[in-house]
Amino acid sequence: MIARWIAPPVLRITLALPFLRSGFTRWDGFLSLSPGTLFLFEEQFRLHIFGGEYALPVPDQLALLTAIAEIVLPILLIVGLATRFAALGLLVMTGVIQLVFPDGWANFHLYWAALALGVIAVGPGAISVDCGVRRMVNDFRPSGSTW
Repeated sequence: MIARWIAPPVLRITLALPFLRSGFTRWDGFLSLSPGTLFLFEEQFRLHIFGGEYALPVPDQLALLTAIAEIVLPILLIVGLATRFAALGLLVMTGVIQLVFPDGWANFHLYWAALALGVIAVGPGAISVDCGVRRMVNDFRPSGSTW
């Protein structure tokens, strides 16, 4: 019974931490991407698809989007707000990361994908903002209402 309370936040936090740590490295001050991040997205990162290597499309915009997502989505996961959406976002990011680092599947990406799928399947759990919001909505729902 206690596992039903503990497992969802542990899944959420475990998935959030590697992305959040990466997100912190992407910034050089408030709302300023680090030069290293821009260099990686412009010069180093390549998509490995169809047997070839290709430059990332719009690398500066992709770097900004990634940097924002690596901060916002993990925070949402940790507090349990829009939990399934945040986990889905990190699952998509994991898929894209797999295209950039195809050798990382067995070491990292498989585990991140499994955690994201677990969060999507299990949901936010009782210790989450989502659960609190659901309780508040149910408390304000008119009696006899079916929505």
